[in-house]
Amino acid sequence: MDEMIYLAMTGARQTEYAQTINSNNLANVSTTGFRADLHSFTSVPIEGPGVDARINAVVESYGTDLTQGPINNTGRTLDVAIRGEGFLAVQAPDGSEAYTRAGDLRVEAGGLLMTGAGHLVMGDGGPVAIPPNSSLLIGGDGTISIQPLGQGPETLAIVDRIKLVKPGIGNLEKGEDGLLHMKDGSEADADASVALLSGSLEQSNVNVAKTLVNMIELARQYEMQVNVIKASEENADAAATMMRLG
Repeated sequence: MDEMIYLAMTGARQTEYAQTINSNNLANVSTTGFRADLHSFTSVPIEGPGVDARINAVVESYGTDLTQGPINNTGRTLDVAIRGEGFLAVQAPDGSEAYTRAGDLRVEAGGLLMTGAGHLVMGDGGPVAIPPNSSLLIGGDGTISIQPLGQGPETLAIVDRIKLVKPGIGNLEKGEDGLLHMKDGSEADADASVALLSGSLEQSNVNVAKTLVNMIELARQYEMQVNVIKASEENADAAATMMRLG
């Protein structure tokens, strides 16, 4: 009886963990450049004394869905989307270099170029800084050109180039900061083949219908495991009653 309760309890706990991953994906369905987290249930034998056939259902995260999301035209100068494969290089909260597909850029006080999530965008020599200007243009290769204050529209000055990378997908993993990092802790080299589409944003790649169906399935699975615990309790009470009658 105890084994049944234990297996149902651990199964319910793992289902809660899977629901957390699924709910986080659903909560970020409108987040620019978000990449869905993937998970699966795995059967793991329980070691130790007892019944050898005891198996636990364990949830394991097996990476991130890096397929491209839909691209929407915004017409905003600082919005950029990556054509095909590739990533923008940004500075993670711990100061290391990380990568994202979120191209909702903005210029903060002091001229620093940042993503909508507040991460500094990296250029050829570090974080990109934009001087005061009348207009700004981001080219397909990541080159940032401005019309300096007081100058005519025929005067354009290149201030920096956004670092664009294309490491192998197998070399990347999502960190707790929500950004992608190189698994070995290194920095990816700039790749000239990565191209930007100005005035557009890539949306989240979360499949809403699939995520909602998965949420319902996980809720039913959790309910089933709770019912097993209740049934075990009822069986234990019935057995205790029979013992007393005996």
